[in-house]
Amino acid sequence: MAAEVLAQGGASVIVYDAMPSAGRKFLMAGRGGLNLTHSEPLADFLSRYREAMPHLRAAVEAFPPDALRDWSAELGQLTFVGSSGRVFPKTFKASPLLRAWLRRLDAAGVQFVFRHRWIGWDEKGRLLFQTSNGPRAIAASATVLALGGASWPRLGSDGAWGDLLVAKGIAISKLRPANSGFTVAWSDVFRDRFEGQPLKGATFTIGRHTVRGEAMITRGGIEGGAIYALSAELREAVLGIGHATLTIALRPDLDQGTLTTRLSGTRGKQSLANFLRKAAQVSPVGIGLMQEAVIASGRPLAAFSPTELALLINAIPVELTGIAPIDRAISTAGGIAFEELDNHFMLRKLPGVFASGEMLDWEAPTGGYLLQASFATGAAAGRGVLAWLRH
Repeated sequence: MAAEVLAQGGASVIVYDAMPSAGRKFLMAGRGGLNLTHSEPLADFLSRYREAMPHLRAAVEAFPPDALRDWSAELGQLTFVGSSGRVFPKTFKASPLLRAWLRRLDAAGVQFVFRHRWIGWDEKGRLLFQTSNGPRAIAASATVLALGGASWPRLGSDGAWGDLLVAKGIAISKLRPANSGFTVAWSDVFRDRFEGQPLKGATFTIGRHTVRGEAMITRGGIEGGAIYALSAELREAVLGIGHATLTIALRPDLDQGTLTTRLSGTRGKQSLANFLRKAAQVSPVGIGLMQEAVIASGRPLAAFSPTELALLINAIPVELTGIAPIDRAISTAGGIAFEELDNHFMLRKLPGVFASGEMLDWEAPTGGYLLQASFATGAAAGRGVLAWLRH
């Protein structure tokens, strides 16, 4: 996006990419349908960036969700708003959009050079790249760094740039997993039976934060949209005290009294699992979670009264023991401190060097916010370079 803005402004642009082809992480983002952005009102949209919102506001307002949708349409990829408010290309694919984009950049004179991994600067201040033919030094009038975070390193974003910038005195917050799964010490019985099973229509709570949505049981823990939405709070709890308690309500639309009444009927010869499924519409995986929650007490679930069962259904405690590895996270938190950047995303200590995207110290939930801010900050950095070159 920075290259497009720069080329439109008349600059000569070369994109150096560590990978053998362009947009590999963009294509990975499209595996689930390419959620480009979100349709909610801009004020609500901006709030998703939490404490980083003041630093991203101007960039997103200059290139808001509607502008991103228009940009996609100009490239022949019309978008639509899904039932959740998320925005997708009608093709649901990233590859047609990327191909059209690369054609437009090529027509604008943007050059791409692949298998060039940036490794810093040489003694003359030139950009230094590692290539298959050894180091290569490149002189540039201005530079935009768009090196990503540290998730999915096999696609190019390994976070190795951090040490290079720290050596230049740039303050960087440690990169941490964001929109990630968490580990849980499931029993072997639960793990073997429910691995890969979705948990739908539930609410998930930690502290004051509650999200309604879906999650997925994994062999080593839990992940999914609702978990990603709470990942910042869950991660900070795990990092702070070594664990986090996630509370799950399986039937959030039923109050305590209604559930108790339903569970006070005669069970007869039904198993407890069948009774819970029919009387309270609790899914098998939900019943499994209830069983997991009472293991430590040594008291069987069958010994619980209707009132106790009703309480547990909407307040199942799940102890998270760790964070899934950063290389499998959807995105990362941490990065270059905003205090190191001016209003044009230029590094104050490195005049002529700009930074954008996930390199910066922000995070957001899934839902289109990640791509939107990456596009917007890339465009802002491009405008910053044009201003720098003019003056």
